Amino acid sequence: MNVGLSLADQIRLELRADIIGGRLLPGMPLVENELAGSYNASRNTIREALHCLGQEGLTRYVRHKGVMVRRLERDDLRDLFRVRRTLELQAIASARPLRECQSDHMLDAIEAAELARDREDWRAVGTHGLVFHQHVVALLDSPLLDEFFTNVVAQLRLVFCTAPDEALFQAPWLERDRQIHGWLADGDTASAGAAMACYLDDSERLLLNMFDPSLRH
Repeated sequence: MNVGLSLADQIRLELRADIIGGRLLPGMPLVENELAGSYNASRNTIREALHCLGQEGLTRYVRHKGVMVRRLERDDLRDLFRVRRTLELQAIASARPLRECQSDHMLDAIEAAELARDREDWRAVGTHGLVFHQHVVALLDSPLLDEFFTNVVAQLRLVFCTAPDEALFQAPWLERDRQIHGWLADGDTASAGAAMACYLDDSERLLLNMFDPSLRH
């Protein structure tokens, strides 16, 4: 756990990581008593952590059922992509040729996604793909934006998990991530930006088509 954070914040970060990793799925209950036992924490501490996750758009309280991992709706999806376009396209437009460590971080995410694809672990493919996009936003060199975008990533993961065929959704993007990385490494921000804009348009369109039934109540 992270030194210097309150126990509630540490639990919040672990639960958010479980959402990003696809271990907590939309609609799953988050039971205070169970979490208190798992984390050796008081119910008040768990309640604080769950309240913070709710403020981040990752959980919701359902009357007579308690706190559950959130299911996103169509308008939420559109808003997530509005944010992605703002941050990812700006990050690319203002980027300089990648430093070695930046390039390595992106390549590590791409290669991890490819290994997951080879073993047909499509949930992991999606998670590692999102990590690549976190490294794109990190080009803005803003810890505040990095933290904000991590919440966006967690919400995107909740959308991916509801796909009727996650393999069908995840398969097209790996080669495009590699191309974007290559242009960024070469300092060709115009090509990288155009490719990312097309990528986000295609991804949003596919998600809306695939997830319309599950995004409606």
